[in-house]
Amino acid sequence: MGRRVLVVDDEKLIVKGIKFSLLQDDYIVDCAYDGQEALEMAKKTEYDIVLLDVMLPELSGYEVLQAIREFSDMPIIMLTAKGDDMDKILGLDYGADDYITKPFNILEVKARIKAIIRRSNHNKEVAAEEKPHIVESNGLKVDFESRRVYVDNKEVNLTAKEFDLLKLLISNVNKVYSRDDLLKKVWGYDYPGDVRTVDVHIRRLREKIERDSGEPEFIHTKWGVGYYFQG
Repeated sequence: MGRRVLVVDDEKLIVKGIKFSLLQDDYIVDCAYDGQEALEMAKKTEYDIVLLDVMLPELSGYEVLQAIREFSDMPIIMLTAKGDDMDKILGLDYGADDYITKPFNILEVKARIKAIIRRSNHNKEVAAEEKPHIVESNGLKVDFESRRVYVDNKEVNLTAKEFDLLKLLISNVNKVYSRDDLLKKVWGYDYPGDVRTVDVHIRRLREKIERDSGEPEFIHTKWGVGYYFQG
């Protein structure tokens, strides 16, 4: 059965073009033209990937992204007409897996989709093979099987990539990973983004699990080298 994709954009010609191209590769394509419609569709269907425009009626792409992240880790690629780095960082900050700036080449879009779906499937397979495993450190509890995280017995919600980062670091206490290493291990060798993606996710992770993100006790920076977890 083909992979199911949700394409969200208020420009119907763009949606039509993306849909036509994806159908040629045997994807199952659903379409939405405003944020509210997209959110309702995402609640009803677990998509293999969502292409989500930033500028939408009803709810913005960022609002839709944040809402989806409250109940699902389905992969999301943000589509933005802006080339501003802050827009890209904001999307990653809210839990997007990738971003593509308009105007885009449909071949690039399809390549990004294939790469992210491949990584997502690999992560699920690896998770399914793992035995139940829980790591605890100074009030931080990480359940690898359920992918749930607790700080002082209170659950915190992490995005898929935030959890993958934390799992890698906490599984290798005191091992320093460069930003390039983290990018390759968590996002994959074929990920087209850069190391700023790592910095954004580390910052968001600290805000969620550290009691004081300005004075982290778990995730530390080795200046000029990278990041490590100190138990």
